[in-house]
Amino acid sequence: MIVNEQVAVDHGLKKDEYAKICELLKRTPNITELGIFSAMWNEHCSYKSSRLHLKKLPTKGKKVIQGPGENAGVIDIEDNDAIVFKIESHNHPSFIEPYQGAATGVGGIMRDVFTMGARPIANLNSIHFGSPQHKKTKNLLRGVVHGIGGYGNCMGVPTIAGQTSFDSSYNGNILVNAMTLGLVKKDKIFYSKAAGLNKPVIYVGSKTGRDGIHGASMASASFDEKIEEKKPTVQVGDPFTEKLLLEACLELMAGDSIIAIQDMGAAGLTSSSIEMASKGNLGIEINLNKVPCRETKMTPYEIMLSESQERMLIVLENGKEDQAKKIFDKWNLDFSVIGKTTKSKKIELYFDDEKVADIPVDTLVENSPMYDRKWKKAKLPKKNKIKKEDIKHLKIIDVVKKILANPNVCSKEWIWQQYDHTVMGDTVQKPGGDAGVVRVHGTDKAVAASVDSSAVYCWAHPLTGGKQVVCESFRNLISVGAKPIAITNCLNFGSPENDENMGEFVECVQGIGEASEYLKFPVVSGNVSFYNQTKDQGIKPTPTIGGIGLIKDYKNMITMDFKEVDNLVLVIGKTEGHIDQSLFARIILDEKNGPPPEVNLFNEKNNGETLLKLIDNKLIKSVHDVSLGGIITAVAKMCIKGKKGINIKKPKYLINEIEYLFAEDQGRYILEINKKDFKKVADILDKNAVHFDELGTISENELYINDKTKVTIDELSTSNKSWLTKYMSK
Repeated sequence: MIVNEQVAVDHGLKKDEYAKICELLKRTPNITELGIFSAMWNEHCSYKSSRLHLKKLPTKGKKVIQGPGENAGVIDIEDNDAIVFKIESHNHPSFIEPYQGAATGVGGIMRDVFTMGARPIANLNSIHFGSPQHKKTKNLLRGVVHGIGGYGNCMGVPTIAGQTSFDSSYNGNILVNAMTLGLVKKDKIFYSKAAGLNKPVIYVGSKTGRDGIHGASMASASFDEKIEEKKPTVQVGDPFTEKLLLEACLELMAGDSIIAIQDMGAAGLTSSSIEMASKGNLGIEINLNKVPCRETKMTPYEIMLSESQERMLIVLENGKEDQAKKIFDKWNLDFSVIGKTTKSKKIELYFDDEKVADIPVDTLVENSPMYDRKWKKAKLPKKNKIKKEDIKHLKIIDVVKKILANPNVCSKEWIWQQYDHTVMGDTVQKPGGDAGVVRVHGTDKAVAASVDSSAVYCWAHPLTGGKQVVCESFRNLISVGAKPIAITNCLNFGSPENDENMGEFVECVQGIGEASEYLKFPVVSGNVSFYNQTKDQGIKPTPTIGGIGLIKDYKNMITMDFKEVDNLVLVIGKTEGHIDQSLFARIILDEKNGPPPEVNLFNEKNNGETLLKLIDNKLIKSVHDVSLGGIITAVAKMCIKGKKGINIKKPKYLINEIEYLFAEDQGRYILEINKKDFKKVADILDKNAVHFDELGTISENELYINDKTKVTIDELSTSNKSWLTKYMSK
């Protein structure tokens, strides 16, 4: 096929990028080479619009073993143990083909983790759908949930936590972000940097097919009315093969034969071979006739760009091939020596005894485009004033029930009941709490993990929203008694070629960076997903944060359910009455404007660390952070979980009852303590300059507010638990 400028544009490259390729090669690329450039230079693989800004994120810390740049981040959890973790998007494929898109997203992120030598111990997900009234939402939700459950359950890895939201901005572009954490010994971590000359390059796993060709390029484009035509670019997963691949790789890793290992994810054999060569400053030579294929007459172009799942690329020590092959034969997986490392610093491909590609590695990696896109700074919106006439007729209990039944607050049990969250036997806090918790097998240590995002806050003011989502992750880990260690992020945005969307990205990243730096909560891995839009309509900016924390003794873990009648309930953190961008403002007042709540990083850190001191002193019975829906929503959820009531006495603040109960001021927690411990708790809070209010006392089975308004916990539970089940059964 004759390659020209139009063919390059059809591959997703810009005209000036094609000109640069010709200049770097000092010739016109052939079709295989063009395919390789289009894969490596697209947004999904090259981060060409985001690299400039991602460099500013804090990535180092005392517990960080490996930051961004590898398959996943790695943190130290003591005793020679480490946690490998990462979150990635599979948004476009999941909209086109929800089951396979979500399933292969889960499969891909697990490979990122076990390619580093870690056995996956937990999965999480953050999934975002359009308006519940939209005609596609229900089927997309059903397909995605079945795909996540189908793959994770078959792999035997528990799904311990997640987040689901609905917003009309996702009508044409849902988000599916999958996160995995794995456990590894610090001295057995594997990396993807090739080393040594004439070392065998090995292909293992499934055979290569035509599924997923141009998957990475499709993930770097906006949707249009021809969306259905893109189904062939969605990969097809087989979790049973991946389970075999996991066990075979871990068995091989127990020895000393692996020099480097890389999973074949986006852009398949292209990106895996080029990344290994680039990191090792080497060349790689591959004979494509030796690549195991499941379809006939596959061309070099198809073989290099296929995104067939469950495949790995390994650089082995010389002489270890037979020993390694025996392991993969035992697990009934393909094993083929397809090439070798060279000193050429090129990717050289052969097919039918002809050289079909000859590209210097640095032209694909170091010389890939990096753009400083134009972006527009967001103004902080003006505050709204609540008019008394808008709230005087409201009945608090009716409002609480409405908020508890809101699709973004309601119980997501219908979703997580389809996931196996107890397989492996180490899950000590299941979905439905502030964070999932898994024990480190055979020890008293436990790892807490949560995923969070706040598109509404980020849309209202990206800088504040970026800070808030990191703080939310921090609070969720604190709430289960874990010391926060590090985060991974999945940055979901519209087109970077739109200066408003690019501004949202830049300022969200700035906010994430400021909060991560201040809270000593570094970013160790992540993913950027641009072009989440249909035609010119982009999603709300949705950075997702996956946080990891350590509990030194899982028996000290905290849950959110109220425990005992007559115990005291306190609110940590000052309530100023911020209603703008709250759920109350949006669904009760129908007010979409105004700024998000301010984020005070000093208070976030101080309040969280002080709460951990109280937990360490065994003074806390239950905790839940205050977020969506304010104090009353947090308290209602604690009541529902614990099947207990509460008698709330609103403190004599200047703000009114509505603002006190429904405001979404940041940095706050609800905590339950024994009355006899009140003085000790108050002394620690005062000593650390932490504001707190006495909120009330736990009662039998009703929620009272100032002795005049009451509702049974059963009624609240019905409001909270019925919406999603009813919605999905219609």
